[in-house]
Amino acid sequence: MANVLHYTMERLGGGEQSLDDYRGKVLLLVNVASHCGNTPQYKTLQELYKRYQSKGFEVLGFPANNFGAQEPGTDKEISAFCEAKYGVTFPMFSKISVKGKDMHLLYAEMTAEPKPLGGEVTWNFQKYLADRQGNIVAKFSPSCSPDDRALVAKLEELLGH
Repeated sequence: MANVLHYTMERLGGGEQSLDDYRGKVLLLVNVASHCGNTPQYKTLQELYKRYQSKGFEVLGFPANNFGAQEPGTDKEISAFCEAKYGVTFPMFSKISVKGKDMHLLYAEMTAEPKPLGGEVTWNFQKYLADRQGNIVAKFSPSCSPDDRALVAKLEELLGH
């Protein structure tokens, strides 16, 4: 089973962060982009984050430019966009690749899982839900809204609600 806690990632604002810092929290990992039809999901991701953060939930955003060059910006530009346009306060990380030969090891591990968890990332805003031990337990399509009933139900189950 893919476990995300053994990776250290570069934060969007600079500096490294161990994902093990999130041990004990339920995580939603999302590859994001600023110029995509799904970009308005930032708003719903932020609302979900605010609603459940105090209960032990974190959204982790990973900008990626793998689909239609829809995330061309620098880390600084991405950060400014997310804060100004959507008020994003959940953790955001430096731009990575989520498919292809230069795929980040985090995504290589998640996509190597057997289906339905594994398989290629199909577009921006694909979502992976991890339990409190960092194990990937569910995957949701890019078109699935962060407030989708099935996603929220699985999140609440993991949170113990």
